[in-house]
Amino acid sequence: MSLRRRLARFNRVFANRIVGGVIWRLPGFGQLCHRGRVSGQEYRTPVKVFRRDEQYVLSLPYGTDSDWVKNVVAAGGCELRTSRRRVRLTAPELYATAEEPAVPAAVRAILNRLNAVDYLALKVAEDTPRA
Repeated sequence: MSLRRRLARFNRVFANRIVGGVIWRLPGFGQLCHRGRVSGQEYRTPVKVFRRDEQYVLSLPYGTDSDWVKNVVAAGGCELRTSRRRVRLTAPELYATAEEPAVPAAVRAILNRLNAVDYLALKVAEDTPRA
């Protein structure tokens, strides 16, 4: 198992349970609410969030093989909870780039150094109230 996957597993089993309930309230973070594609169970996953026009871009430091990523893609969207609002997101798009403009240069440099160049972009659903 790669270091990346071991870190992802540690975060899922331990760290997310400790900080996952509050980290979404911090600027730049959010909590994705999604359903398991097999179990149908509802999950909440803390994520790093960047805004680009009518899209939200999420960095995927553990790659595209994470269960929550597969769940969101299979469902065609999810709900994002941030400190200020709840937003329904649709049309998930996975891609890899070292130059994602929605990510501040300093954060992008750190992600690139970790070889974390995978992203998930989601559009704000049309029926989401504008804040």
